[in-house]
Amino acid sequence: MEALARQQRTAFDDAPTLARGRARRSASMAEQVFHTLRSAIVTMRLKPGEALSEQEIAGRLHVSRQPVREAFIKLSEDGLVRVVPQRGTFVMKISAQAVTNARFVREAVECAIAREAAQRITPADTAALKALIADQRKAEKANDGEGFFVLDEEFHRALAAAGGCAYAWKVIESAKAQMDRVRFLSVPEATPMRRLIAQHQRILDGVVSGDGDAAAAAMQTHLREILSSLPRIAEKFPAMFDTDTHNGAVT
Repeated sequence: MEALARQQRTAFDDAPTLARGRARRSASMAEQVFHTLRSAIVTMRLKPGEALSEQEIAGRLHVSRQPVREAFIKLSEDGLVRVVPQRGTFVMKISAQAVTNARFVREAVECAIAREAAQRITPADTAALKALIADQRKAEKANDGEGFFVLDEEFHRALAAAGGCAYAWKVIESAKAQMDRVRFLSVPEATPMRRLIAQHQRILDGVVSGDGDAAAAAMQTHLREILSSLPRIAEKFPAMFDTDTHNGAVT
């Protein structure tokens, strides 16, 4: 039990907490706990198969056990944890099938977002997206994979906002939880940051020029990147994956 407690403490040493994370003050305590735990799971501070201590997490985040319990339910709905009666709560291993399913949904929605953004983007939106790409280049130069991952998320979120599709982004966020873990593991080894930045730039070029088809095509190419990196990640980190299959990549 003490070993588990030490693991939970370590998991939050560098992860966003309720005090220093990006959680909005308007969000409920359960939502803030959810986002903190989701971040820790996606960035592998809480690893696939790891047991979670409700009491330890509540103590670490200085909250009661109720919001942690509610966060566990939401994480379970997103396929990130499994609550086993009489045994405990465990971080789910990565499902390759869930990753490919999420990518399919994300492509359909984000290609539509790119087309919409091409019709609605403003100069202020353009400046914000350009600034995010500039920051991504700085992260690439510093070999900051985790910083890049955050900026990648911000780029896609900002593009959805530029297209007036904030609700669509919320739908994507819920659907892509499994996909995010593979994306995090793939940067920078399986998928070089420079390649992803170039893809972001092509998406933005299409949007800014008002060419929705070009923007959507660039988005499609970008989101299919994970199809090539997934087998390599599954081979490198087999213990993190479930026993489902993805073209024979996961055994």
